[in-house]
Amino acid sequence: MFTEGRRQDTPLYRRDDLRPTDTVEGPAVIAEDDATTVVDPGWQAAAGERGHLLLTRVRPRPGRTAVGTDVDPVMLEVFNNLFMAIAEQMGVRLENTAHSVNIKERLDFSCALFDAHGSLIANAPHIPVHLGSMGESIKEVLRRNEGSMRPGDVYAINDPYHGGTHLPDVTVVTPVFDADGGPLRFLVASRGHHAEIGGITPGSMPAFSRTVHEEGVLFDNWLLVRDGRLREDETRELLAAAPYPSRDPDTNLADLRAQIAANEKGIAELRRMTGQFGLEVVQAYMRHVQDNAEESVRRIVTGLRDGSYRYETDSGAVIQVALRVDREARSAVLDFTGTAPQQPGNLNAPKSVVMAAVLYVFRTLVAEEIPLNSGCLEPLEVRVPEGSMLAPAYPAATVAGNVETSQAVTGALYAALGVQAEGSGTMNNVTFGNDRVQYYETVASGSGAGDGFGGADAVQTHMTNSRLTDPEVLEWRYPVRLESFSVREGSGGAGRWRGGCGAERRIRFLEPMTVALLSGHRRVPPYGMAGGGPGATGSNFVERADGTVTPLEGCDTAEAGPGDTLVVRTPGGGGYGRPED
Repeated sequence: MFTEGRRQDTPLYRRDDLRPTDTVEGPAVIAEDDATTVVDPGWQAAAGERGHLLLTRVRPRPGRTAVGTDVDPVMLEVFNNLFMAIAEQMGVRLENTAHSVNIKERLDFSCALFDAHGSLIANAPHIPVHLGSMGESIKEVLRRNEGSMRPGDVYAINDPYHGGTHLPDVTVVTPVFDADGGPLRFLVASRGHHAEIGGITPGSMPAFSRTVHEEGVLFDNWLLVRDGRLREDETRELLAAAPYPSRDPDTNLADLRAQIAANEKGIAELRRMTGQFGLEVVQAYMRHVQDNAEESVRRIVTGLRDGSYRYETDSGAVIQVALRVDREARSAVLDFTGTAPQQPGNLNAPKSVVMAAVLYVFRTLVAEEIPLNSGCLEPLEVRVPEGSMLAPAYPAATVAGNVETSQAVTGALYAALGVQAEGSGTMNNVTFGNDRVQYYETVASGSGAGDGFGGADAVQTHMTNSRLTDPEVLEWRYPVRLESFSVREGSGGAGRWRGGCGAERRIRFLEPMTVALLSGHRRVPPYGMAGGGPGATGSNFVERADGTVTPLEGCDTAEAGPGDTLVVRTPGGGGYGRPED
C-alpha cells in the first residue's frame, strides 16, 4: 500500500484469525466479511475480547509544519471544509438537544460562523433564507452593544426591522473572545424556527396579520445570557408580556437552551482550530475564503447578460427586477425599482430576506465547492426602493415575507438570469394548533426544469430546505392522522425537459384545530422557460366529516373539527424548452 510517501509491502490479516491477545503493527490491512481496516504506520490494532478492534497510536504524531497567512490553494480547501464542518457540528448538537418537532425533526434551523465584523464566513447547508439574512442580525447585535459586550453574553433577536426576517425565526448570537477575555475575535449564531412564538393564531404563522405585533413576541436585541447565566425569568416574562404572548414558553426556553448549546460547540471548535493553527492564520483564512467566494462569483458575472423580469404574485403585487452587468468591472447591479409598495397584509419581506435570496441564487451559479459566505455579495450592488414590499417600514407584518416573498424574489431573479424554469415558487406553509399543541411544516412541490435536466418531483425548493416530520412522530406528538402524502402526477410543466410534479398531503384532525395557510401559485402558475409550459397551480381545501368541502385561498385560515381533513395540493415546476423538441 502507498503510505508515508512510498509504496510498502503490507501484511494482510484475516479478522477471524485474530485472537484476543493478538496485536497488529501498522502498516497492515485487516480484512473481514463486511469491512476492511487499514492500520497506518505508527498505529497498532488489538483484538478485543468482545469482538471489537481497538486502534491505538504508538508513535508520536510528527511535528506540524507552520501554516503561513498567505493564501495557499491546498490550505484554502482545508479551511473551507474546516469552517463548514464547525457549522455542521453546531447543527448536529442543535438537532440532538432541541425539544420542538420543528427543530429536532424538521431541521428548520441554521448555524453559521462570522468574523469579528459580522461578515458570514461559512455555514452548514441548512436553510438558505436563514443563512443569507443572518449576517444582518449579527451586525445589528454588534452595533447596538458596542462597548458593553463581554464574555459570557448571549443575545437573541427576531426583530424584522433590526436584522431579523420574521418572528418565528429566533437567532441566538454568541460573541467569541480570547480565552483570557481579550478582544472579540469571532461570533457564532444559530437560527431556529420556533413553531410557537405567540400571535393571533396558534403556530405563529397567521394568514391575515396586519402588524408585526399580531405575529408574536418580539426579541429586539434581547440579552439572553449575562456572564454565563441564562436570564430565564426575564425571558419567560418577555414571552408572556406581549400583546399576543407565546402559548408554549417552556418549549421556547428549551429550544433556546439548545441553540445556546449549539453555539458553545462552535466556540469550542473555533478555539480548537486557533490552538492548532494560530489566531493569525485562522483570521487570515477567514479573509481568504471570502476573497475566493468573491472571485468565484465575479467569474460567473462576466458570463451573464442583462435581463429583467416582472413577477406577479397571487395577490396581484409585483416584484420587478433588472440585472445590469459591467463586464469590465466584473460586477452587476440588481435593481428592484418598480416593485409594489408595502402591502397591508404580511407579504412584506425585510431587505435581509432579499439579500438572502440574492446570495442563494448567485451561490447556485457557482459550480465549485465553496462555502456560502458574504464574499459572494461583493461583486453585486442590490438596490431596493424604501417603502416597497421588499423594504417595509415598522410595524408592517412580515411573517409571509420570509417564507413566500423570498421564493418570489428567487423566482424573479432566475427568470431575469434566464437560468431555469420556476420551481413552484412557494413553501406551502401549513400551521395548525390550539391552546395545547402547535405545529408547522412546509410541504414539498415540484422543482423547475433547466437546459439539460428535468425537474424533481415533490421536493423542497430554493429558500426552504427543511424536511417533513416522519408520519410516526407526527401522529405520536399531535392529535392527527396523516392519511396520505403522494405525488401529483402530471402537475409538472411540459417541455423538452419536464418540470417536477407537486404533491398532495392529507391530514385528518382528531380534535378541534385552527388551521392557517400561507401558500402561493394558487392563481398564477409557476412559469416555464424557453418555450416550456407552466407548472400546475396548487389548491387547498378542508373535507368536512359530514362530507362537505370548504375551499381555501392560498393565504387563509379555517377552524377544523374532529374528523375534518386538510388537503394541500402543491404546484408543479415549470418545464424548459419546447415540448415538440
